[in-house]
Amino acid sequence: MGKAPEVKRGRPIMARMPSAPHCKLCAAPFGGPFVPIMRMMGRSRWPANPKYCRSCFHQLSTYRAGAEIPCSLLFADVRGSTTLAEGMTPRAFHDRMDRFFTQATRVLIEHEAMVDKYVGDEVMAVFIPGMSGDEHPLRAIEAGRALLKLTEHGLPVGVGVTSGISFVGAVGSEEKVDVTAMGDNVNIAARLASAAGAGELLVTVEAAQAAGLPDGDLEHRSLALKGKSEPTEVVVLR
Repeated sequence: MGKAPEVKRGRPIMARMPSAPHCKLCAAPFGGPFVPIMRMMGRSRWPANPKYCRSCFHQLSTYRAGAEIPCSLLFADVRGSTTLAEGMTPRAFHDRMDRFFTQATRVLIEHEAMVDKYVGDEVMAVFIPGMSGDEHPLRAIEAGRALLKLTEHGLPVGVGVTSGISFVGAVGSEEKVDVTAMGDNVNIAARLASAAGAGELLVTVEAAQAAGLPDGDLEHRSLALKGKSEPTEVVVLR
């Protein structure tokens, strides 16, 4: 949630160290003469979002910790990737997908997301209050809209967004631990991305309401998602 006192305890001191940019939580400098010391302290840039340092999130992995918190989830995938791969060499397909992941990561970081993972032709992102603020549903939707613009450059993208309570924390084995989100909302977001057409963003009604989207002019759709006992109500953005 970004509210633990120990996270910001050294912020006043760190903020005075040269030079910008600084970690958005603890204010550790990412430039200037103190960078070698910061790296020794584990305060280098965090791969999931380089606006933050590793140290601010290392306890989750070190102690295999986590919690159920309100957050928003986003999945985006390239539509028709199987057909795309069939018509080119594996290397060419890799290069095409790598460009998509690079562009998508840039968009997600700009919108204060934690870039969780790349799975096949999909990218998953988590928007937690500690990074995106209480307006995380709106941030996720805005990121989804920005990702749809990738469609304009020859990448047919479908996006799904949900909001609600999920477990965010460490998961994995003793050898490999990832920080990720788990729970029903994660599954729904993944299913929505699969159900979205090229250039479509499917948002659960709950997420749309939490983001304050005007309901009157939005297209609504009721979806029978795989594994869900009840239809999922969504709004459609393009």
